[in-house]
Amino acid sequence: MVSLLRTLRNIRRAGIKQWWRYTYYIGDAKFGEHVGTDQFGNKYFQNLNAEEEVPGRHRWIDFAQHDNNATQVPPEWHSWLSHIRKEPPTNDPVMQAVSPPWKAPHVENLTGTRGAYRPYNTVVPKINAWNPSVRARTGP
Repeated sequence: MVSLLRTLRNIRRAGIKQWWRYTYYIGDAKFGEHVGTDQFGNKYFQNLNAEEEVPGRHRWIDFAQHDNNATQVPPEWHSWLSHIRKEPPTNDPVMQAVSPPWKAPHVENLTGTRGAYRPYNTVVPKINAWNPSVRARTGP
């Protein structure tokens, strides 16, 4: 549970609009340093003040599209959010040197959307549905 003092302090720092946005989408009143933005427009933040944030929850993401789908996060940023890497990809010299120019851009998982992969089927179905044929009656 967020304390009232922390909530008021974050409203004063971030402003009411940003505080309401975080409360609505994240469910927590947070304020921190903007670390970077990825190619999808997702913004990444961190607050290293140990008195304000719970350990392990001092890094967070503000999604550009608020589906809150983990596949919208590129692997470089996911490793930073998961504390696998200490430095964010924008500041990490290893990540800057490793990313080859031939690497394909990250694409989110489109399962369940119109863009999902659907293979083309060439096999004749084993079961054909019965379609009744109705003829007009000829009466006496």
